Amino acid sequence: MFSAADLPDTLPVFPLSGALVLPRGRLPLHVFEPRYLAMFDDALKTTGRLIGMVQPFDGSKGETLHDIGCAGRITSFTETEDNRYMVTLTGITRFRLGAQIDGFTPYIKAQVDWSDFGGDLGKAERDSELDREGFLGLLSRYFEIAELQTDWDSLKGAEDELLINSLSMLCPFDPEDKQALLEAPSLKIRRETLVTLMEFALRGGTSEERVQ
Repeated sequence: MFSAADLPDTLPVFPLSGALVLPRGRLPLHVFEPRYLAMFDDALKTTGRLIGMVQPFDGSKGETLHDIGCAGRITSFTETEDNRYMVTLTGITRFRLGAQIDGFTPYIKAQVDWSDFGGDLGKAERDSELDREGFLGLLSRYFEIAELQTDWDSLKGAEDELLINSLSMLCPFDPEDKQALLEAPSLKIRRETLVTLMEFALRGGTSEERVQ
C-alpha cells in the first residue's frame, strides 16, 4: 500500500482521451507507440512503477491537458511478439498537474501535487445514500440502449466504491464526462454524476448536455 511519503514529485504523463483510472480501480491498456513504450520501460525501472493518466481537452489533439489526473501503478504487463505491451494499471491517487519538465525523454514528464487528494490513499469509500436496487435498475436500462453486457451477479454483490468506480471507468461516456467523474470530490457525488450521465443517454441527450 502506498503512503504519501511514497509518492514522487514528478511523474511520466500518459495523455489518453477517454481513458479513466480511479483509486483502487484497474485499467487495461494497449501500448504500442514508441514514446509510450519507452515511458513504460522507464516506469518499470522505478520503485513505484507509477504512470500519470491525464485526459487532453476535447479538440486539443493532446496538446492541452486537464489539471487533474490519476496515478496508476503498473501491476501486470505482457509483451507481444510484435513488441507491444498489454498493461494493467491499478489506480493509486489523483493529483494536480504542475509544470512540464524539459528533458530528453520522448514523453511528457511533469511536476505533480498530491495534497488535494489525501483521502484517495485511505480505505475504500462507502456511499450511505446509494439506493442499490434503483441504481441497478437504471444501469440495466442504460446497458440495454448502449448494447453493453456485464455480470449482474458480480455487480449486485460489489462494494459501493468498486461498483461506482468500475462503471465510471468502463461506461462509454465522452471524455469531458469522464473527467467530471474523475474530479468528483466524493463517491456520492461520483454516483450522482454517473446517474445524470445515464439519464441523459436514456432520454437521447447530446454532448452539449453533458455534465460541466
